[in-house]
Amino acid sequence: MLNLIKNNLSRFIDFVGLMVALSILLLLATIFYNVVMRYLFNDVSIGMQELEWHLFSCLFLFGIGYSLKENAHVRVDVFYERFGEKAQAIVNIVGTLLFLTPFSALVIYYGIDYSREAYELNEMSGDPGGLPYRWIIKGVIPLSFSFTIICGVYVILEQIDTLLGHPTSHENLPLA
Repeated sequence: MLNLIKNNLSRFIDFVGLMVALSILLLLATIFYNVVMRYLFNDVSIGMQELEWHLFSCLFLFGIGYSLKENAHVRVDVFYERFGEKAQAIVNIVGTLLFLTPFSALVIYYGIDYSREAYELNEMSGDPGGLPYRWIIKGVIPLSFSFTIICGVYVILEQIDTLLGHPTSHENLPLA
């Protein structure tokens, strides 16, 4: 049962990671469009520039959780790298429970009101020609930190497996 949950979480996280990777292509296309329009046609679109910022924000916010799952996040390895596998597992579990989860829950709690208020006010860009519906990008904040908590659950399950003596690798799991 635990493996089924981990496999499903892994597939979901990998799917979101794939969507993030594909959105990089959309970001690059947006940047390319903006550069061509600016330097070849002397035309600037505030909305397209804001779309760049929004796409980058999504990449960053959802990339946090994905990097957790892939163990690619930044950490200070002064002591951690000298620990054994089980000690590292304990540090990862404690860190996820004491730091990641409460911080993410706080961001979700305040982020929901933040995006709800933007929705109720029909907040839009302050710049002429900017993007409407600012609540969408503000809604990404609690959504991405919910995803980060899901990734934290996956990390905890992986670390429990390590503590029980049967670590698994899901690098080659299919997406479907």
